[in-house]
Amino acid sequence: MNYVGLESTAVCHVVAMPFPGRGHINPMMNFCKLLASRKHDILITFVVTEEWLGYISSEPRPESVRLVTIPNVIPPERLKAVDFPGFYEAVMTKMEAPFEQLLDQFEIPVTAIIGDIEVRWAISLGNRRNIPVAAFWTMSATFLSMLYHFDLFKQNQKSPPNLSGQVDYIPGISSSHLAELQKVFQKNDQRVLQLALECISKVPQAQYLLFTSIYELEPQVMDTMKDTFQFPVYPIGPAIPYLELEGNLSGTNYSHMAPDYLQWLDSQPKDSVLYISLGSFLSVSSTQMDEIIAGLQDSGVRYLWVARGEASRESIVPPIIRRIVAQSGWNSIQEGVLAGVPFLALPIAADQRPNSKLIVEGKGRGQNAYGAARKKLRRKARELQEIAGVMQEFGSIPNAIPSELVRNADPIGFIEATLTKDGGSI
Repeated sequence: MNYVGLESTAVCHVVAMPFPGRGHINPMMNFCKLLASRKHDILITFVVTEEWLGYISSEPRPESVRLVTIPNVIPPERLKAVDFPGFYEAVMTKMEAPFEQLLDQFEIPVTAIIGDIEVRWAISLGNRRNIPVAAFWTMSATFLSMLYHFDLFKQNQKSPPNLSGQVDYIPGISSSHLAELQKVFQKNDQRVLQLALECISKVPQAQYLLFTSIYELEPQVMDTMKDTFQFPVYPIGPAIPYLELEGNLSGTNYSHMAPDYLQWLDSQPKDSVLYISLGSFLSVSSTQMDEIIAGLQDSGVRYLWVARGEASRESIVPPIIRRIVAQSGWNSIQEGVLAGVPFLALPIAADQRPNSKLIVEGKGRGQNAYGAARKKLRRKARELQEIAGVMQEFGSIPNAIPSELVRNADPIGFIEATLTKDGGSI
């Protein structure tokens, strides 16, 4: 497709640089699509590796969102799990040069960069070239606050919490969240942790901070982040396909769609199916998966299990889905929140432990949303009867997520105005 005419009339040229992973690319692309839908004289250049172009090039997107590639200078996706520290380090050290060369080739100067925080060099590169950068965080604000205050955590990790269960050295963070964080640090590869902390140390140098979160889910932490940084901080809402959401949650019939699983789903009673998604990268072992499957079979619960390699989802969460079993990734949690269904959390690694704590215990206004008899399904569960019992009990929990939680204000309109207003920084 020829973009020359579009470029020549574009008011604002935004370049998006995601971390090369499904849980990062999807939310950034969804945000870019939504931004493009609100502003017709904007051009968004979405940068991926040549390998990732093959994965996402067929997915629909507005004409004003174009895909541009850099060479495959990092290990392929199939090897990511084999040596994630090596993959992570390659992203930090190998992608910057081809990305900067790409910027020099654009006919229209870049007016803004949306850079994933875990792409360590994006903020520094923008500052070096006098291009404003919106730092993009694809996990919870709670987890970013934990990592940003890592030094305080290390200094005080042996100090007992006060009687309220809160800790005074990281505002808005509970002692139970810090207990989960300690588990994350103990289990995480120290090389990866150090690189992640280096990435987060760059955030104060950005011009904007975008959270893919809802303010009502993390109000205290959001307020803390706004007080911490000397630039605008925006909770942009869940970065999921808003434009398809209404149709997908209003009784869509899937019989015209080719995939068999959608036809099967459409044939089931409403609120009768357990939806299971254990992530696109981090997942359970084959032995654990076999145990969970056997427990599901014994429970008699209808379920749809989405595994890596499946066709792209045609919907977010259809009305047939009654419950979600997920690994507690931030994207999955927010899809469930907007669909109004409860979670059975199975945290595996990284931010999933603090996320599961948010689901089970609730936080701020999220207490009403997540307060109904939720459980964690422990990774180490070995008794199939226990798994079956958990599934049966979970299937009987009534939905209890109030609709007001998902009625977020229009953050995209506000961000769009900031990006394009006369005299604005971007």
